[in-house]
Amino acid sequence: MRYLEERRARIEIIPMIDIMLFLLVFFAMLMLKMIPSSGHVTHLPTSSTAETLPVPKLQVELQADGSVLVEHQIIPLPALTDRLKQMGPKTAVTIVGSQEADLQKVMKVLDAVKGAGVTQIALAARHVSP
Repeated sequence: MRYLEERRARIEIIPMIDIMLFLLVFFAMLMLKMIPSSGHVTHLPTSSTAETLPVPKLQVELQADGSVLVEHQIIPLPALTDRLKQMGPKTAVTIVGSQEADLQKVMKVLDAVKGAGVTQIALAARHVSP
C-alpha cells in the first residue's frame, strides 16, 4: 500500500547552491577580464615594437605635471593648436611623454593636435626587448 501514499515534493538545496556558486565564479571572472580592457596604461613610453622614425617637424613633450613643451617653451594646448594650424596639416608631430604622464593628459594633447587637422602623429617610445 505504499504505492498509494501521497509524496510531498522536496526542494534540493545542494544542487541549487552549486549552481549559485558557479554563477558567482562566472560573473567574477567576467568582471576581472573586463578591467584590463578599460584603457588604463601605467608605463606609456616603452614598447617592444618601437621603430626609428625620421626627425619630426614638431616635437611635443608632455611632462608628468601635464605641461606641454614645444621647442623648450611651455605653451598651453590652444596655443599648440593655433601653431599647428599655421604650420599646415602636413606637419609631422611626435608626442614624447614621460613614464609618469597620465593617459588623460596624452589624450588632451592628441585632441589638440588633431584639432589642428594634423594627421601624421607619432608617439615616442623607448625600445625594450621582449
